[in-house]
Amino acid sequence: MGILNCTPDSFFSASRKQTEKEIAEQACRIISEGGKIIDVGGMSTRPGGLFVDEEEERRRLSFALAIVRRECPEAILSVDTFRPQIARMAVEEYGADIINDVSEGGVTTLEGVRNTEGGNIFAEAARLKAVYLLMSVQPTLSATLKVFKEKTEELRRYGVSDIILDPGYGFGKDIEQNYGILAQQQAIADVFPTMPVLAGVSRKRMIRQLLDTTPEEALNGTTAVHVLALCQGAAILRAHDVREAVEAVRIYRAYISGGQ
Repeated sequence: MGILNCTPDSFFSASRKQTEKEIAEQACRIISEGGKIIDVGGMSTRPGGLFVDEEEERRRLSFALAIVRRECPEAILSVDTFRPQIARMAVEEYGADIINDVSEGGVTTLEGVRNTEGGNIFAEAARLKAVYLLMSVQPTLSATLKVFKEKTEELRRYGVSDIILDPGYGFGKDIEQNYGILAQQQAIADVFPTMPVLAGVSRKRMIRQLLDTTPEEALNGTTAVHVLALCQGAAILRAHDVREAVEAVRIYRAYISGGQ
């Protein structure tokens, strides 16, 4: 899953794509480097990120999604939003396949700001027959597993049949808690064997703090954590640097097959 941020303030400055040319080039780069999913976000969810209203998020995403669909019509398209109305627009108007919701089903967004803007994103995902990406904001593995059990059962009751699970690295966790969950991530895949696990660690603070580096200098650390995430059951890597993530996957596959 390659990241395409049509925002002016995402934490990794090189990921900010706002002009038609920039968006088109990034979408094509993701696919040409081996990415299968393009994840388009219209509002930064970094700590301290600017909270934008629904109208502005809709404007940004409408502009970007139209370009991505034109340039990469066969790509799997993911929309990074916690707003049911925005998810509906992305699916109905631009054929988005995945709703990537960082709010744990409407529980919380952006430093604890509650999502009280109306609507039910679980019901919307069911109505749209979209894949739903459930992210945890919990600090421990046990709390994450508990919430995943509760939320996936609720999603099933609504009729959502395709679910991806994201432990939520960097959300509601300090550096020790992030690595604590990473070291036990395989448990998520074991408990929920029909639901792919996504690892979203690319250039995040859990890497930068540990290595005392910047987002621009965090690629090597990201690759190391990507390999660890794969060894702990990740089926999808959400990455700024798609070529390097694809190479990590190829090396991991050769390793587990014994080079055969």
